[in-house]
Amino acid sequence: MRPSEINSGVAAFFDLDGTLIPGPSLERRLFKDLRYRRAIPIGNYFLWLARAARLATEGIQMMRHANKMYLRGVRRDGSESAYVGAKKGAVPRFFPAAIDQVVWHAKQGHGIVLVSGTLAPLANEMAVALIVRLAVRGIEASVGVCATRLEENDGRWTGRIIGDAVCGEAKARAIRRIATEREFDLSQCYAYGDCANDRWMLEVVGRPAAVNPSRGMARLARRRGWPVLTWVEGRNRAERSEGMQGDEAEKVA
Repeated sequence: MRPSEINSGVAAFFDLDGTLIPGPSLERRLFKDLRYRRAIPIGNYFLWLARAARLATEGIQMMRHANKMYLRGVRRDGSESAYVGAKKGAVPRFFPAAIDQVVWHAKQGHGIVLVSGTLAPLANEMAVALIVRLAVRGIEASVGVCATRLEENDGRWTGRIIGDAVCGEAKARAIRRIATEREFDLSQCYAYGDCANDRWMLEVVGRPAAVNPSRGMARLARRRGWPVLTWVEGRNRAERSEGMQGDEAEKVA
């Protein structure tokens, strides 16, 4: 299947951390690697704390996703690889059932879009890895990315975010924008997320599903009647609870 065959009316929007891939999160891996290499200036920790204090009134999610001051002055030299913390050349781990789900959507001609609060370079690396996984199965497809972008100055990050941090309601706004640009019918689109912070992206489409849901997301899924999918490592299928998987009912159709 070639990208030109994509059905422009339908897309599947996927969160990354906890949905397509297991923890720790990509950005946590990056932070751990940078700290190990002492690439983060000491003063950045104080800048991060000051920024966190200003964001405190907006909630814990904003404190986490909208505060990148720990990266101020850090050179963007490829160290932000999605493979941080892993042996060089290692392939990012996806849940096997997540790959199956993406493959199913690609075979239907659906657009595939990653919508994540992680840093754009990390999300872009995962998109490339996903394209490779699809190619191994004989599927030629493109993968769109909507993630948090950072300002740069002379090859170094400033710690400031360009536009919105892609979390919470910003995910829904991003999906609406993408749908308008690519003429997707949101009532026919799919979305997959794992935590309560993803509720907005799930609410904006007609075919949402909670994946490995947090307690908050599980409660919401029960109230809304959303399918709940359990994707685990080392298994080539998804288990289901209150939902469907495989070709059942056209994958959360």
